[in-house]
Amino acid sequence: MRFNFKTTMRACFVSNIVQAVVNNFVPLLFITFQQDYHIPLSKITLLVTVNFGVQLLVDMLAARFVDRIGYRTSVVAAQLLAAAGLILLTVLPGLMDPFTGILVSVIVYALGGGLMEVIISPIVESCPTDNKETAMSLLHSFYCWGHMGVVLASTVFFKLIGIGNWRILALIWAVLPIINSVVFAFTPIAPLLSEGERGMGLRGLFKSRVFWVLFLMMLCAGASEQAVSQWASAFAEQGLGVSKAAGDLMGPMSFAALMGLSRALYGHFGEKLRLERVMRFSAALCVASYLLVALPPWPMLNLLGCGLCGFSVGVMWPGTLSKASRVLRTGGTAMFALLALAGDIGCSAGPTLVGMVSSAAGGDMKPGLLSAVGFAAVMLCCLLSIAPNPKHNVNTSET
Repeated sequence: MRFNFKTTMRACFVSNIVQAVVNNFVPLLFITFQQDYHIPLSKITLLVTVNFGVQLLVDMLAARFVDRIGYRTSVVAAQLLAAAGLILLTVLPGLMDPFTGILVSVIVYALGGGLMEVIISPIVESCPTDNKETAMSLLHSFYCWGHMGVVLASTVFFKLIGIGNWRILALIWAVLPIINSVVFAFTPIAPLLSEGERGMGLRGLFKSRVFWVLFLMMLCAGASEQAVSQWASAFAEQGLGVSKAAGDLMGPMSFAALMGLSRALYGHFGEKLRLERVMRFSAALCVASYLLVALPPWPMLNLLGCGLCGFSVGVMWPGTLSKASRVLRTGGTAMFALLALAGDIGCSAGPTLVGMVSSAAGGDMKPGLLSAVGFAAVMLCCLLSIAPNPKHNVNTSET
């Protein structure tokens, strides 16, 4: 096999599919774990918290160790940790207390998932591509396709083979990161900074006003995305009174499909478009979609708003990373790690706000979803505050 930068890009795309596997496969088994291992729902919920909590921890620490051990070592380790977690999931529950075994497995693959989130984007950014913005958007579309693929493939497997054989499927998913680790061990990985250049470091980033605007943009991107995504299924069931399977298809599946579509479209046509204009349009469309979700008294219009929201948020996350690479050209690994941290904080804050407001409204989800429109509005204000021209690049702190 001939390894080149095209191979590197493909391996990065596969990494985002792997990340979709580690984030979305185990939640499909929550009811099975509850029934087979008699684990209470309160502990099952803890698995989600631990998964994203560990990834947040990796985001915070990665800025200090990735540059020291190198990108190749880090990315290979990330793939192997993801594979190890999935493999341990099939073994540990039978060797110890089942919940403890599942929890340890989740922690292991969450370490890999968090590390991938930090380093895959800068690896793509360092590749010699003609248009880095479109490459970044295409990269993040693969998480959406991976999410859809995990749900659909797992559903088909459980239907044909039986959900009792979920361990076989976990081992099949583990093959993907194992193969990808071999590719990353040999494919070229370019340095993020040119020879002789020094990264801004944490101190330089913290002194930059532009960095904090970008940090807030990433937080709003994650919150705008997950506030609807995490609650879409429940909202579909509540609003239409449909079954869970139908709710999943109408809610999160349509959301993920349209989010992936918007990223793929920008990845294909982005060279002809200005990133700033696309992101401003996306933020404005996101505001409109949240209003469509929360205000009309017609459930089908509300669901249309859910899908439209998926399309509108698609470019926000990868677009913010591309903009950060442009305006803070020497931000380096520290910048990508901190922006990943901001995105994950948003991914937690958005759904939490929706849940809290909905609970205060007596279980009505519309007020909760309406409250989340603020994230999209702040995103639009941040975009308007950053100069759009390429000359706005900075290499040192900006006040």
